[in-house]
Amino acid sequence: MSKIENEIQGVIDGILIDYDKERDIDKLDALCEPDKKMITNTVDQLIRVVYPGYFKDRTNRYYDIKNCMTVVMEDVAFRLNRQINIALRKECDSENAEKCRCGSICARQADLDVMSETITIDFFKRIPEVREYLETDLEAFFDGDPAAESLDEIILAYPGFYAITVYRLAHVLYELKVPVIPRIMTEYAHGQTGIDINPGATIDKYFFIDHGTGIVIGETTNIGKHVKIYQGVTLGALSTRGGRKLQNKKRHPTIEDNVTIYSGASILGGETVIGHYTVIGGNVFITSSIDPETRVSVKNQELRFDSGSVEEIEANFN
Repeated sequence: MSKIENEIQGVIDGILIDYDKERDIDKLDALCEPDKKMITNTVDQLIRVVYPGYFKDRTNRYYDIKNCMTVVMEDVAFRLNRQINIALRKECDSENAEKCRCGSICARQADLDVMSETITIDFFKRIPEVREYLETDLEAFFDGDPAAESLDEIILAYPGFYAITVYRLAHVLYELKVPVIPRIMTEYAHGQTGIDINPGATIDKYFFIDHGTGIVIGETTNIGKHVKIYQGVTLGALSTRGGRKLQNKKRHPTIEDNVTIYSGASILGGETVIGHYTVIGGNVFITSSIDPETRVSVKNQELRFDSGSVEEIEANFN
């Protein structure tokens, strides 16, 4: 017999015993947790709902697009309601009664059924509002990027626009106080695009992300209208040493209307306000407020040129 055949059962038994230590990571009932795969599939279906003429399920045949979208939306509503119900029940079963929506950690399942159905309906009622905001974002992308050949190209190909779309949907669920699911949605977009927008951030109309890779927007960030952000920008917290004590406090900056933030800039702190019509240059590090109509930049760094062999150049840097 091979080494694996001789030893695998003993190794497996050791892992099974490790599950019995009653730690947070030792939960065994996966049905009590929201289904991450189903939520990410629901995101893809919601993208179809938002842009019905752009993303299609090739397995379906139909004569009337609206009839098809009716089926899609009913399917999304069914699955989303189920996942919201699980997330709410999980919260009510937790030891933290203060966070529980129903005010008691022993809420009846019927109460949660009504609550999840109400949230699902409220979410769908707000989809037209989400689409209104996305129409302004689409306009901002097209006006802001001369490389964009068409609006179709932006919807189909731009990672920044995709990340904003998912964020705007997740933000509605965040405002409806749905636990876990909004974060799964935006982290799914983060994995797809490299753009990390917390669903709790507040972002107004005409928001433009160019290129996008490496952007981080924290939970308590406030962004006004007509804001442009380029790759590598961080809108973050000044310090996280306070840990859980900082929860529900303003930790991230406020960006007022018509601000442009160029690549590599870091703007940190809940009390930091970037005034309207301000331009933040690349690679700056800001931890205090900036007055409106200000240009912020780093003074040109001195360039150094060395000639000689690779060994000589490396020696000069040591």
